[in-house]
Amino acid sequence: MAQQKVLIVDDDREIVGAISKLLLREGIDNVCAYNGVEAVDRLNDCDINLIILDIMMPEMDGITATIKIRNERNIPIIMLSAKTEESDKILGLSVGADDYVTKPFSPPELIARVKSQLRRYMTLGDHSSRQSGLDVRLGGLLLKTDERTLYVEGEPVKLTAKEYSIVELLMNNAGRVYSAEQIYEKVWHETAYAVENTVMVHIRRIREKIEINPREPKYLKVVWGVGYKMERF
Repeated sequence: MAQQKVLIVDDDREIVGAISKLLLREGIDNVCAYNGVEAVDRLNDCDINLIILDIMMPEMDGITATIKIRNERNIPIIMLSAKTEESDKILGLSVGADDYVTKPFSPPELIARVKSQLRRYMTLGDHSSRQSGLDVRLGGLLLKTDERTLYVEGEPVKLTAKEYSIVELLMNNAGRVYSAEQIYEKVWHETAYAVENTVMVHIRRIREKIEINPREPKYLKVVWGVGYKMERF
């Protein structure tokens, strides 16, 4: 596996230093930033494979930084926050975080989560796709982006252009929850306004084509009150 590099972002320099030491002890290289603006700059300067990102920071908070990063990159983001309410966690995950760890955190647990996200990204996710011909596999689904074709258990499935774009978006970001508005804006390239029914109809049609039982989907899941995601495998 290629050398991994993690970006640590927190306005508390002691926490940044402690996490940096933990990662180095595991042989994981890292760079540091102390607010969202610096984090975005570091991404432009370095080849980053994962971000550990605090929420409450000056200049640009973690939620805003995540939204900005997600417009361009699919690298894993682990949010690190003192906020423990379920609504805070749902917000973090809904804007694009892959995991959410509350402070004070357990060092072994944080390292385990970092390694898990890096493994998925380097071997199954967007990094692997870019390195190996752009094919994306999730369980029995295989997306061949050079052919713009989805295979289900080895059989090609006929998708409309919009259906294909939704599948491509969700498979390339497996595990990430997208709201109906986010899906619409990324697929239709228009400002989203009252689009829930439009997206829901497309999701239903995709399920009918890829799921054995569309009423109990294995791949394309609803996160109630938040949006839709492709399940990781």
